[in-house]
Amino acid sequence: MKHFFILIFLISYAAMSQQITPKSAFLEKWNNSKEYLLAIAESMPEENYAFKPTEREMDFKNQLLHICGNMLWLSTTYFSDEEFDRKKLSENAPESKADLIKLLKKSFDVVYDRVDNTSKDSLTIEVDFFAGPKSKLQILNLLQDHVTHHRGQLIVYLNLKEIKPPKYVGW
Repeated sequence: MKHFFILIFLISYAAMSQQITPKSAFLEKWNNSKEYLLAIAESMPEENYAFKPTEREMDFKNQLLHICGNMLWLSTTYFSDEEFDRKKLSENAPESKADLIKLLKKSFDVVYDRVDNTSKDSLTIEVDFFAGPKSKLQILNLLQDHVTHHRGQLIVYLNLKEIKPPKYVGW
């Protein structure tokens, strides 16, 4: 019986020590989101990076640049002490597919590192946001939601070009 209680304690301790927090859940999902978006970016041939389904839509390349810009803006503004320079980002926009994919990887990694270095307690801090005060946790949700929104558009672009989108990468 003594061994049974020790076993239960060890199993319970291991389960509790690997507790999921909002931050760890975000970081796990963020890495999967990165892999999925990179696969989508790789799927579109470079000659179709200028494709846009209608005049009012961004082309494939600018959708990716927009995603990068949003990630860097939100992570810089709300998860670092640095100032975000949108002008510098647009002036240094990559021309080739390979360079854009490198920027995409770097942008995801910057967000990951900044969030990873953020204390879990600071996620409850309320920050000024153009849509009204938000917690840093809400900013994390916005980061993921924005990527998901534009990634969905990119999947449509692939389908319109009769390119099979990569298999979904979720949790």
